[in-house]
Amino acid sequence: MDEIPEPSSRGRKRLRDQEDTEPQCSDLDQTLSLEENLTFSDTLVALRMMRAQFPHIEKVAIQPFVLRSQLYSSVKDRTQVDRELECLRREKVVRIFKLNTGQDDHAVMFQDDYLNQIERVVKRLGEKKQGDLEVFKWFRTHVVDAKLESSIEHQELHTLLSLGGKVKDGHISLLINAGLFTRQLIDPNMYWFAIPNIGSVLKGLSQGRKEVLSFLNRRRYKEMMSTSMEKKRLRLSPLDMRFHLRDLIGSGHLKTIQTSTGLVVQVSKD
Repeated sequence: MDEIPEPSSRGRKRLRDQEDTEPQCSDLDQTLSLEENLTFSDTLVALRMMRAQFPHIEKVAIQPFVLRSQLYSSVKDRTQVDRELECLRREKVVRIFKLNTGQDDHAVMFQDDYLNQIERVVKRLGEKKQGDLEVFKWFRTHVVDAKLESSIEHQELHTLLSLGGKVKDGHISLLINAGLFTRQLIDPNMYWFAIPNIGSVLKGLSQGRKEVLSFLNRRRYKEMMSTSMEKKRLRLSPLDMRFHLRDLIGSGHLKTIQTSTGLVVQVSKD
């Protein structure tokens, strides 16, 4: 099995430069309620906090990710979110992934978490002795840093991988089967970059959205205190209630109302 190479001197410098932006996890981050940290001053602060609060999911090896809609729920100016995300993407602090759960669904993952996710895939395939794993080294060395967009055309992917060695027909198929790419339905020559092992989580995301909305719609005023909602466990999603509330608030399906007794979550009127 080929080892994933150590970062180059340029890469190590970039990692050092990014240390200030590296998300830090603390017990305080985990315990703060939605009401206590609903809004943030900038996108990177929101990303750090939400990364720290990402729920532990049993039996799924997935690095933390944040939905763009969740950022919209916490940073009031959506234009600011989009602008700051674009800067973070260009600076290779984060990667942005198009999801198949909705037309406007995007996941944001810190670049280092994404690289760790790739390493886990390579390790698992190596243990099973599946495929020619050198293509993963080419992918990390020549594709990840060169192509920062959320999609890539087949020929461009082939060209970039060729910088590492002779690309065979099975190499790109191995990357797809490992979950690093999904094919675009409209154009089979285009691929979306993807997060490996995310499939079952995305299924839970879709089901959890419906479960939360169904729960609130059955209540008399279609509303509930956020502190009470956060204590409820979802049956159909491995993600926690706080994750779903941020998503649904940011996408406009839910809204929040500050009352004298606390924060109320309410279904938005059509």
